[in-house]
Amino acid sequence: MSAIDPQEAFTRFWDDLLFQADASAEPLAAAFFRLYAKLAAENGDCIDLAYTPVRHEGRGGYQLDGCALETERGDLFLAISDFRPGRELETLNAAQIDALFERVRRFCELAVQPTFINAIEETSPTFEAAWPIYSNRPRIRRIRVIAFSNARLSTRRKPETTGEVLGVPFVCSVLDFARYFDISTSKTGQEPIEIDVVDLTGSALPCLPAHSIDGKQASYLVAVPGTFLAQIYGLYGAQLLEQNVRTFLQARTKVNTGIIKTLETQPEMFFAYNNGLTATAADITTTRLADGSLGIASIENLQIVNGGQTTASILYASDAQRKDRRADLSRVFVQMKLSVVNPDLLEEIVPKISRYANTQNKISEADFFSSHPIHLVLQQISRQLWAPAKPGSLSGSKWFYERARGQYRDRLAYGTDAERRRFELEFPRGQLIEKTDLAKFEVTFECRPHIVSRHAQKCFLDYAETTDKAWKISEAPFNEHWFREIVARAIAFKWTDKMVGSSNWYQEDRGYKAQVVTYTLAWLVNYLYEQDLELDLEVIWQRQELPSEVGEVLRQLAPQVAATLKDAPPQMKNVGEYCKQQACWAAVAGAKYRFTGSLDGLVVDRVQAEQRRKEATAVKKRDSDIDLDRLMVAMLEDTEPYMAFARVRRLLTPKSAAALRRLTRGDIRLPVSERNALKYMLEKMQRAGFELPDNAKTALEGPEFSDPAALSPSTVENFG
Repeated sequence: MSAIDPQEAFTRFWDDLLFQADASAEPLAAAFFRLYAKLAAENGDCIDLAYTPVRHEGRGGYQLDGCALETERGDLFLAISDFRPGRELETLNAAQIDALFERVRRFCELAVQPTFINAIEETSPTFEAAWPIYSNRPRIRRIRVIAFSNARLSTRRKPETTGEVLGVPFVCSVLDFARYFDISTSKTGQEPIEIDVVDLTGSALPCLPAHSIDGKQASYLVAVPGTFLAQIYGLYGAQLLEQNVRTFLQARTKVNTGIIKTLETQPEMFFAYNNGLTATAADITTTRLADGSLGIASIENLQIVNGGQTTASILYASDAQRKDRRADLSRVFVQMKLSVVNPDLLEEIVPKISRYANTQNKISEADFFSSHPIHLVLQQISRQLWAPAKPGSLSGSKWFYERARGQYRDRLAYGTDAERRRFELEFPRGQLIEKTDLAKFEVTFECRPHIVSRHAQKCFLDYAETTDKAWKISEAPFNEHWFREIVARAIAFKWTDKMVGSSNWYQEDRGYKAQVVTYTLAWLVNYLYEQDLELDLEVIWQRQELPSEVGEVLRQLAPQVAATLKDAPPQMKNVGEYCKQQACWAAVAGAKYRFTGSLDGLVVDRVQAEQRRKEATAVKKRDSDIDLDRLMVAMLEDTEPYMAFARVRRLLTPKSAAALRRLTRGDIRLPVSERNALKYMLEKMQRAGFELPDNAKTALEGPEFSDPAALSPSTVENFG
């Protein structure tokens, strides 16, 4: 665990847990599961899990708290919670862990029995947990179980395969409190994986040193045995994949049939036919092999940044269930370029390697949305824009957009008590917006609740694709007015989430709260849209709370929406899966729900709302033009640094070169075409690492130019 005192860390955890439980109106056990499940998905331990609290005590007792199935690769992810209500950090021992996994094992064995399935209510959490196992039994090739615990293991326990269940490997791992805290406070937002190559395979991996930079960063060429790749991917799964690659594969689960065919029919030719892997590590341990050549004995923080699909397909092809079609991995080798990167530079360099290594593949810019400039725009606005004071409050506050996980917690954790109090007054905990939450709010108000119901990662990638396209057309719409609307949607969403969680009708029949929330809001937005109206988001922003009239309408709508969702067609036995379908949204959107009350003064004509957005966009464009004018004036002093950098990086075009020649002569009256070419060139330069000279920084009076991605790492860090 981190250098912070374990009990102090545990106290912070409880603060987070109590806040989450209060904000969502959920029991502590449910809030605990969601905190852990979110972190586990981000770390690669599992995909987004549905919350399915199932528990049976006594003889033959079983338990399951979350599940998700990747149908293409056949990975069934299951989670079991070991939530301790005490405020003192307890110890988790091996016997307790084994008992937890045994309870999951028993549930799996029951879930495939027709008598068990037929005896449970189809809208219950038990059915939601059991049906994916029962209905997909032939597709399941590996069961990955993770135990969530807020107790602490005395010694770390690596993932391990503990025999078979339902005839497939049963891989078990533990997310105890020590791991939870270390992952949540790590700079990269991911837990380093230490792989003992010799322990796993019996010998080191032969390698060739390929390149070295100042003795601090080195690259190696390795012919990796297919058996080794299958072994480590079978144990660690998506934890091995760099975050962008992991998100891509989780959203698009198709295995590569071409790779599978080569593995089955010509395994000895795989090395020649396949492009291989690109990977990074924080450190490696080398040793001399029997023939005197160099070998890799252990790898610290291995991350596959290109070749995730290859790795997953190798494991799939070797699956024991495939019987006569099972690939012979003993004849398979994969070429790998392994770059050992200084740990202090991992956060900066690994995403770049991932981006460049994947330029020839189908991973689009949207798949790298976690590092998109739009997040810096949001962060910058959120740190500067004061929200109006809430009713009864003497002063305003700000909404904190968390571009990188842990930014808010870090700011809240450090400094004097007085500084921490001031920070929380300026940025209240309830006014935190995370990246995945942003996608959830925006996609809901786009009337696509079926996308939101596909859970965080897939919703985030869908939002990334649409937003990236809009950004490429113009950056001007991403302005303060846009941010105010995001906050207004966040207020509406958070209020609805808490309202549903605390409603008597929901507490009597818990389940599918997340789906009810997004569908309820989407129905109201769609209902108003059909009348050429919108909720007046400016009113919500000014009040910093949802008007009671709007809240009352949502309160009436929610139970009606819930009834529609649970009334799934006979062929759709799993309500959670039904909610992910366009057909579900069509059924809800077409429903004629009843409500009383008036929204007069709280809605705005769509034409008027669009005009507000156009005016804000025009203002942003004017501000951007002023910034460019200031920069051009600063460039008059010396254009050579710009010219030299652009020439070396081959960024000069005829028009941008003509613009630079005019500036060299002291002429800033550029034709529109040359002005646009210059602006585009400067943006490309800054993305490539060009830093503005001091005189240009002074001229712009701050770090912002037209492309926030241009900010240097140190400047970006200061925003946090």
